[in-house]
Amino acid sequence: MEIWINPACSKCRSALTLLDAEGADYTVRRYLEDVPTEDEIRDVLTRLGLEPWDITRTQEADAKELGMKAWARDEANRDRWVRALAEHPKLIQRPIITAEDGTAVVARTDEAVRDALAR
Repeated sequence: MEIWINPACSKCRSALTLLDAEGADYTVRRYLEDVPTEDEIRDVLTRLGLEPWDITRTQEADAKELGMKAWARDEANRDRWVRALAEHPKLIQRPIITAEDGTAVVARTDEAVRDALAR
């Protein structure tokens, strides 16, 4: 199990606290320092069952500067979204937990963290 975090994020810290309380075996990826590649982002999206626009923090300054709210959300523009997430990792929704069964979850709630633990 791996968790992608931003240490400054309260939701990430809460997820780590819960993982520790449950005695989970996990590794931490500080994705702002260890930036995921486009292929890693695609892999996580597949595991999540989501599209890149589903995990994009469109309220961030970088997203506004890029005008991402106006970007088409379709297959033809998928690579553009993935590239933006790789170039601007702050835009990736967090925390993301990759579960042992090959799936992943955006773990913004205790329930989502527990769901990942149960997989």
